[in-house]
Amino acid sequence: MTWLTSPAHARWLEAEADRIFEFGRNAHVPTGFGWLSNSGEVRTDVPTQLWITSRMVHVYSLASLLGRPGAGALADHGIEALQRVFWDAQHGGWYASVTEGGPHDRSKPGYAHFFVLLAAASATAARRPGGDDLLRQAIAIIERYYWSEGEQGCLDSWDESFSETEAYRGGNVNMHAVEAFLVTADVTGDQKWLDRALAISQRVIHDVARKNEYRVVEHFDESWQPLFDYNRDNPVHRFRAYGGTPGHWTEWSRLLLSLRASLLARGEEAPEWLVTDARGVFDAAIRDAWEPDGKPGFVYTVDWNGKPVVRERIRWVVVEAMGGAAALHQVTGESRYDAWYQRFWDYARTYLMDFDGGSWHQELDPDNNVTSEVWDGKPDIYHLMHCLVVPRLPLAPAMAPALAAGLLDGRDDNGRS
Repeated sequence: MTWLTSPAHARWLEAEADRIFEFGRNAHVPTGFGWLSNSGEVRTDVPTQLWITSRMVHVYSLASLLGRPGAGALADHGIEALQRVFWDAQHGGWYASVTEGGPHDRSKPGYAHFFVLLAAASATAARRPGGDDLLRQAIAIIERYYWSEGEQGCLDSWDESFSETEAYRGGNVNMHAVEAFLVTADVTGDQKWLDRALAISQRVIHDVARKNEYRVVEHFDESWQPLFDYNRDNPVHRFRAYGGTPGHWTEWSRLLLSLRASLLARGEEAPEWLVTDARGVFDAAIRDAWEPDGKPGFVYTVDWNGKPVVRERIRWVVVEAMGGAAALHQVTGESRYDAWYQRFWDYARTYLMDFDGGSWHQELDPDNNVTSEVWDGKPDIYHLMHCLVVPRLPLAPAMAPALAAGLLDGRDDNGRS
């Protein structure tokens, strides 16, 4: 028996998930969910962020499906904030950030809008009040402004009135679009969301990353030509870092396999490259980013030769590697992925789990001491679901629909194993 098939390990994951769910409750503010500090208090100097509030709606929709008392009320609070506080009644879409006095950042970032779609689809799967209305809103906005049928990809950002967009296409935004599209396909039953996820995956991973030694390109121009030097002078940018971000590579490995499973579950053809490329991006992350300086953990970014650029250890990177390893083990049965999964958990338990301040440390320096070169505080708990809940679920349907169907730990919708 491996860790990934062990009921005892599943119980341990459940206990840790409960600890994280309790920490996240502290983020509740009148305008949605705030940015938590290292000690678990809301930072009053940071406006309420759309991406955080949306991700927390998703998380607490999952928690409600797991039967956690109070979780549904938190999800409902976030839904109300998205509909009442963040929604732009004049132009449509959601403001990037707000305060109790109104909009703070009036731009319409695609990154956050795809998390609104994820939140709405998960809330709908969890049958939260207003979830289906929010989903209809989100689908309408994505269809009108963010999905480009001609490009078969997603635009990255808009101004407040949806009159100007950037001559830029982001790999990060498109990756999270794939994530949201998988859940939306399950909830709506509409095949087009899987077709779109496949089109994005083919371009970003199979057509570009595969030919780049599986180093995933993050930045493209409006013609989808790679921008290899983008943000070279700002390598620690939180959302558009220079070079390769290996945490995204392992995140892609899980999403590719989930997409494959979703296609197969519908009786559709699933290209074999989805498995080949999932292996490729995962292995590339290990090759370039795991302990390249001889010190434990993943470096945050690398250049196009695979050399470290930002050597800080960010918690979400190893978390996504756990999810990728779990997915690859589920598909291939190869013991090496379970071995990596265990190694990642040993690292996380030694360095990242914070039993004093709560949750996990967001960022460590190259010597694995707490720092804030890239991130300050513990903004939300979204990524942690990918190592605490994902390993206990099938690859399809997506997380919330799978929990709604009673598929936790290999059980059917009647709770039978």
